[in-house]
Parts: sequence; C-alpha cells; structure tokens
Amino acid sequence: MTWKNSKRKLTGRPTLNCKQEWGISINKRKTGFEYEKQALEYLQNNGYIIVCTNFYCRRGEIDIIAKDGEYLVFVEVKYRKSLKYGYPQEAVSVNKQKRIIMSAVYYCMKNNIPADTPVRFDVVAVLDKDITLLKNAFELQ
Repeated sequence: MTWKNSKRKLTGRPTLNCKQEWGISINKRKTGFEYEKQALEYLQNNGYIIVCTNFYCRRGEIDIIAKDGEYLVFVEVKYRKSLKYGYPQEAVSVNKQKRIIMSAVYYCMKNNIPADTPVRFDVVAVLDKDITLLKNAFELQ
C-alpha cells in the first residue's frame, strides 16, 4: 500500500524521529555494548574465561560465551536504568530463553563441542550500576 492509494491523510506536520515520538533511544545498541563490556569484566573478575562475544546465527544471538570450570556457559546480559519496567532478569522471557538455547545448540554443533560437555545458561543483570550474576538462570528444555 502506498501513500497515494492510502485512505490515510497526511497532516503536513514534520515527522518526528523515533526518540522524540516514542521515547526510544537511538543509541540502544551502543548502550547495550557498554553494559556487555562491564559484564565481561565482571565475569573475568569472577574466574570466567571468555570464549566468544556477540555470537549471531539465524536462530538468535548470545551475548557472551565463556568457560567456568568444566562448564561452557552461555550468558545473556540485561540492563535496566531503573525498576520502572521491572528487574533486568525478568526481561529474559521464555521465548528469549528458547532462542538462546537454539543458538547455543547451533554454536556447539558448529564448533564440534562434545555432546557430553556440561553447559549452563547464566544471566548478568545490570540495574543502574549494580551487577548481579544469576548462575543457571534457566535450563535446557
């Protein structure tokens, strides 16, 4: 449908960008990378060995892949400036968990990780400046 064939009326007012109209930050991606960097430092300070960051595939994305002892750990980083929209870890929905799990399975297949390798799914929750690590936040279903 084009504007020409549309029944909508153009108001003539200037178009607002997303940030002005919806309150969406243009630099969300940049902000996310900054907090993922903080999460990386936090994990390294807690003995994790970083294997990979920002792994992308058709199934989804994994923020951080690390080793913690014998475990291969897939980490999701969530940030909230305040509790206005809930705790950061609450943003890891069941659908998001499924996408992370499917991406983790693909990562293991692509990198020939043995099937008997213990894996874990952790969440690093960043609330303003407080960082919380939730080990084994969800499990393979």
